Order: sequence, then structure tokens, then C-alpha cells
Amino acid sequence: MLRGDREMETDWPGQDGAAGSAVVICMGYPFPLEVDGGRQRKFPSSEDEEQCIASLKRQLWLFVGMYSNRDQKLTKEKERSKTEINCRRPDDGNLFPLLEGQDSGNSNGNASINITDISRNITSIHIENWRGLHTLNAVDMELYTGLQKLTIKNSGLRNIQPRAFAKNPHLRYINLSSNRLTTLSWQLFQTLSLRELRLEQNFFNCSCDIRWMQLWQEQGEAKLNSQNLYCISADGSQLPLFRMNISQCDLPEISVSHANLTVREGDNAVITCNGSGSPLPDVDWIVTGLQSINTHQTNLNWTNVHAINLTLVNVTSEDNGFTLTCIAENVVGMSNASVALTVHYPPRVVSLEEPELRLEHCIEFVVRGNPPPTLHWLHNGQPLRESKIIHVEYYQEGEVSEGCLLFNKPTHYNNGNYTLIAKNPLGTANQTINGHFLKEPFPANQQLSCFSVWFSVYEVSPTPPITVTHKPEEDTFGVSIAVGLAAFACVLLVVLFIMINKYGRRSKFGMKGPVAVISGEEDSASPLHHINHGITTPSSLDAGPDTVVIGMTRIPVIENPQYFRQGHNCHKPDTYVQHIKRRDIVLKRELGEGAFGKVFLAECYNLSPTKDKMLVAVKALKDPTLAARKDFQREAELLTNLQHEHIVKFYGVCGDGDPLIMVFEYMKHGDLNKFLRAHGPDAMILVDGQPRQAKGELGLSQMLHIASQIASGMVYLASQHFVHRDLATRNCLVGANLLVKIGDFGMSRDVYSTDYYRVGGHTMLPIRWMPPESIMYRKFTTESDVWSFGVILWEIFTYGKQPWFQLSNTEVIECITQGRVLERPRVCPKEVYDVMLGCWQREPQQRLNIKEIYKILHALGKATPIYLDILG
Repeated sequence: MLRGDREMETDWPGQDGAAGSAVVICMGYPFPLEVDGGRQRKFPSSEDEEQCIASLKRQLWLFVGMYSNRDQKLTKEKERSKTEINCRRPDDGNLFPLLEGQDSGNSNGNASINITDISRNITSIHIENWRGLHTLNAVDMELYTGLQKLTIKNSGLRNIQPRAFAKNPHLRYINLSSNRLTTLSWQLFQTLSLRELRLEQNFFNCSCDIRWMQLWQEQGEAKLNSQNLYCISADGSQLPLFRMNISQCDLPEISVSHANLTVREGDNAVITCNGSGSPLPDVDWIVTGLQSINTHQTNLNWTNVHAINLTLVNVTSEDNGFTLTCIAENVVGMSNASVALTVHYPPRVVSLEEPELRLEHCIEFVVRGNPPPTLHWLHNGQPLRESKIIHVEYYQEGEVSEGCLLFNKPTHYNNGNYTLIAKNPLGTANQTINGHFLKEPFPANQQLSCFSVWFSVYEVSPTPPITVTHKPEEDTFGVSIAVGLAAFACVLLVVLFIMINKYGRRSKFGMKGPVAVISGEEDSASPLHHINHGITTPSSLDAGPDTVVIGMTRIPVIENPQYFRQGHNCHKPDTYVQHIKRRDIVLKRELGEGAFGKVFLAECYNLSPTKDKMLVAVKALKDPTLAARKDFQREAELLTNLQHEHIVKFYGVCGDGDPLIMVFEYMKHGDLNKFLRAHGPDAMILVDGQPRQAKGELGLSQMLHIASQIASGMVYLASQHFVHRDLATRNCLVGANLLVKIGDFGMSRDVYSTDYYRVGGHTMLPIRWMPPESIMYRKFTTESDVWSFGVILWEIFTYGKQPWFQLSNTEVIECITQGRVLERPRVCPKEVYDVMLGCWQREPQQRLNIKEIYKILHALGKATPIYLDILG
């Protein structure tokens, strides 16, 4: 940094005590400097010094490339960024200080520092006492793009060129006091956000050119109100600026033909802007960024009015919301007026995306339109009703509506075409997307026509097509014959089908063989199935290794890999089924009837060593075929191995003669569902022909006792790798002293027919007790039994109500597959309902373990009822 005329000083010292050299550039010519290791850099001779100073004068030289040589091995350039330029010593130069870099002349050939990079880091320039500096040019300032403070005071500044500060947008402080300025334009500062502008002690002429300064002073702009500003009047006297009175010198006035302009897309529009005042202002429209075609046309119709028309041609919707600005400028200042442009256009569906899984499934959409359109959705051509499962979330910003059609755990019911309809007064737009979420769990049975059945039974060899020309009468006769043959074939097939079903139907037992996936026949929903791992049973001797006998046919089944255990043997080789003599069984009365046969209450002798006779339940098989006998034997072996205090006890079989009989433990109070209904708040009995409230309503502790007993039986079944598949209160029996056991005589599908959903005409499924994976994928596991147990709990605490009693079977399937659950019963404690919710987790692996459920219920049953949160 040059300070004074005789001495050069810099803030880049060499290493202490080290000698070196430097070069200063004077008007483009290099002059060497000697470096003595301190801060003083001196010329080798006075002649060199005088020559440099004479040429340098009004320039500021920044020099770099100073080198120090230590150990005669390493040369290193040292630099330090500068942010300020200070020139305070008196000087008569007439040029603004410039920064310039130059090679040091060192043999290393290091390049000069980029002067532009150095200049942009300068934030402050202070120049004082430079009497020869008369003009500030735009070129002087253009490199200092980061400049924030500029001071040129007590100098000879007379003129500042227009746009001198155009490249200095960060200028906030300008001090031009104590110069020789006679006039100054406000346009120099119109792009700056000045905090302070110092203008004292200048020789301004009292004229319209400085009227803007008077207005700024009045308004307190840039702190001019705190300064004592004067101007020289025409008679040479000094006048305070606030007293200056110049006629016909004011800010321009401006007006526009529209405050708000609304046009339809594709239309044309003309807007007029009038600027008036003295001096007459220049008027123009600012249309930077406008997409519509536009033209300007100036009209000078009056001496004091300047009008300009803006014509918009084929207005586009992209200009909706654009602000058109008209400005009027004169030497006093600028006025402006704005016109808000609103473009109306019909809706457009900008995008409609296929469903994407985020937190929920989302069909994302973007719609534009002005006025903003209303949005409607169709599902397969029908209006879509929003619910907790399906709802729309979107936000609207101006003309753009953007959002999602959201699906919470969608199922096959939600598959189909989704149409977005956007409508406003100017038109309607729609777009359709196909959404596929899940495969249909129960696809509609393919109804084959008589013709297709006929040709599928009798494989007719294809023959080459023969072209024959018939008369109309012959065509009619041929068609009549074909229709008659087809009708005869249909009648024949229907008769055969009826005969097969009547005489060839197999018996149905409460417990069957291998299980994994529901088949399409009637037995597929039979409860208490066990995985058969290669065990040969009497009923499987004539079947393949991967088939099971159902109805009249043998169909393949898929083993459930979750229960496949090598070497696990359910039917023990030494399983002994107890045989009971027919004469020891005395039937008393019929208890019920199912597809397999009938169930009787009976007395059985010689069954218990401690009792002469005891009451039992007898299941009689009505189908005496050989295959039925084999299945009968297999089921007897399976039941013999189930021994648990909460599983209905199987005593044995009576196989000598017909009908085949199974003997079970008799539970005096019947099935649990009827028991719950009879002991609920709505139960009524007749006394002397008059209805009266039944006594013995079940309490909370009794309900928990019932639930924990069923859970105990389920723990046992799970330990034996049994999947019940039809757990419900109707399939639990109640004995003396509120003893509850799991069992199924196969009657429930007839007695409780409304609890089952018939699929394909034969298969009956307890869909109200089934989890989503069983409904959709026909998968039954211990976890699916846990789901059913949650429904059992709901039955218990509603005194035997049917789950989803207010809905049809198809509506129930939709609710379950979409993730809805049963509501909390009125008398159910929160702790128990939490167990229900734990059973009804959509993902099987997230459900509670049956052992955990038993422990929770057992603990709740022992707890004092007052601590259970019944009110929620």
C-alpha cells in the first residue's frame, strides 16, 4: 500500500531477518525494491524512486510475488487477501486507484495473481484529499462487485457518470461530502438499498436536478434529514436545501387503464399507461418474463402527458398471476403502477401417476386450471366415496392443485380404473389410470356353457374348415338342429351331475388330513387339521403322496412349509384307538345333525372304571362307503392323540356294524355361543307364559375365565402343530362349573349357517373369523388361529353377538381385507381390547403369541376387577 510520496509500505512482510526482492509496477513499468526483512521497502537509488513516483501519482499499486530464500532450497510465495483500500494521503492524481498484479520476475515463472479475484474481495474503499480526482467512471468501479462502503471526501470530485454503481449492488454506505459536486442524479442510486448517503459541503446548484434530494430529505431517506445541505441560488447566495422552491418540478404522476386485467387464454388485450408531470416523464412497461406476445406503442397526444399502450396477443395461461408494471421517470424521480394479470383457462390434468407405495398407496396427481377446478374421482365409472380407507389429500397454490388419492391397506376390492375429473366454468378435463393392488382371493367361478362342457368332455378332433354356401332356409334349419343338440347335451349333463351328487357324495368329518391351502370343495374348511408327513393311514393307501380325498375327487394340496418338520410323526405307530361295544351304547335323544350324520346324547356302559354308566355324545356316520370308513379310522387315530383338559375328550369308536360311531365327552351346557346368549343382558325366559329377564348374567371375571381356558387349549393345539381353522364360540362346549373346552362335531356349519360364506356352491368359509391372509391367499397357520381367537374374545364380551352382524358377507370380506377391525365392546376392559388388537395385526408375524395371550388373560383373571379399565 502506497502511503505518501517517499515510502512504500505493505502488509505482506517477508520472513523476519530474511532478505528478498519485490517489484512494483508504475504505469506498466517494473521497478525493483530491496527487502530488508522488515516492513520498509526502499528503492535502490533516489533516481529510481523519483521516476516511479512521478509515473505512479494517482494510482494505487497492489504488488505480490515477494519471495524469500531460506536455506537456498525452497522458494515460497506468500499472499494475504485484502478487503480494504485506504488512500488518505494528499495527492494530485486524477485517476481512480487501480489494483494490478505482476510477475516477480523470478525464474520460477509463477503467474501473477488474478486482479479480478482480488478486487471482488474489496468491501471498503476510502479516498481522501485527492484534489485531482474530478470524475468517477463506471469502469473505475466495475471490478469491485463486493463493495459495501465507498468514501470519496475532501477531494475534487465534480462528476459521477450514469450507471457508475451498476456493478456494485451491495453498496450500503456512500460518503461524497466535501467535494465539488454541483448536481447529482437520483438514478445513480435507484438500484441500491442505501442506508446512508453523505452529501454535505458540496456546491449544488439550486435546480430541478436536485429536487429529488429535497424530497429525500423530507422523507428521511438515506439519513439525508440529519444533514445540513445547501445549494447555490441564481444570485450566488447559499440557500438551505429545504428552502429551495423550484416551480414545475415534481414527481411524475401515473395512471393505468386497468388495476386488474382478467382475460381468457388465447384472447388479446390492450392496457394503457399515462404518465404526466413537469418535466414530462419517460414512460415504459416492464414486461421481463412475460410469455405472451406483446408490443408497445407510444402516443404523445398532449404536451404534459406521455401515454403508452401495451398490447398482448394470444395470451397464454403461463402468464396467469404475472404483474405488469408501468414506470414514469423524470429528473425528480420515478413513479410506477402495477396491473395484475389474471388468465382464465380450462382445467388440465398435468400428471396422473400409477399407484406408488409410500406410507400409504398414493395415486399422485397435478391439476392446473383457473378458476381452480373442483376435483372428483370415479372408480370403474362410479363415483368414489371417500372413507378412512380411501381419501384425497391435496394442497392448492394458486392455479395448481397437487396431491394424492390415498389408500390405507388396499385390497382386491380397490383394483380397477381410477378417473380424475377436474371441472371449472371453462371446461372439464379427465384422465384415467389403472390401479392394481392385490389379486382377487375368490375369483368368480368360470361358468361353462353347455357347449364348452360338451367339447371339454368329448375331445373332438379338429377338422379343416370347409366353406359351404347355403340358402337362407337351409341355414335356419341347421341352426335349429344345433340348438336342439346343445339343449339335449345340457339336460344330459345336469341329470348326470344330480345323480353323482346324490349317490356318490362322501361323508364329511369334523377333522381331516393335510392342510395348507383351502381347496375348492366342501371339506376344505373342516377344522382341526394336522400336517401329515408321509404317514400312511388307512385312507391314504390308494392316494398319491400329494393328494387328499375331498368329495368325489382327489385333488393336490400344498403343504404349509411353516409346519413341515422332518421326522415329526403325529400318528404314532402304536396309536391304539379304543373300541366300544355297540351293546354298551344306549341312545337317548338327538342333539343335532350335520352333513356327516347325526349327533346323539347317549349313555355308555363300561367306559369308566369308577362309573357304571356315563353320559356321552355320539357321532354317527351315515355314509358307509369304504372310503368313508378309511377316513373314519384316520380321524379316530388323530383324535386319540389329542389329550388336554380344555380339548373335548375322545373316548373311542364303535366299528362293528353300521353306522360307524365316535364317542365323545358330553358337555351339559352345549356350545359356548348359546351359553353366552343365554347369560347376557338381553336374554329372556318365559315364566307362566310371560317373558322375564334371565338370571345369571356373566360377570367380568367369568368372561376372563372362559377366555383363558380357550387360550390354554389353543396353546396345546399349537404345541402339537395343529391348526383348527374354525375357532369360534360355536365350536367350543361348556360343561359343569363353567368348564370350557374346544371341540367340533361338524354340526356348526348347518346350525350356524349364517356364520359361513359359501364359495363356489359347496365350500363354506367362516370369513367373519378369518384373517386377511386366509381370505386373500387361503393360508391357514397358528397365527390365523390367533386372529380367530381375537374374534372369540369379542364374542365373549358381546355375549355371543355375531361379528360384523350389521354387514353382509361380501361387506365383511371388504372390511377385513381393507384393515378394519371390530370396535371395542361396551363392557370390555381396555386391557382385553388391547389383546384383541394384538390378535388382529395385519402381518401374521406381528400378532401376539398364543402363549403370551394366555399369560395376559390368566393374570387379568386373577387381578381385582376394579383395576381393569372398562370405561376406556
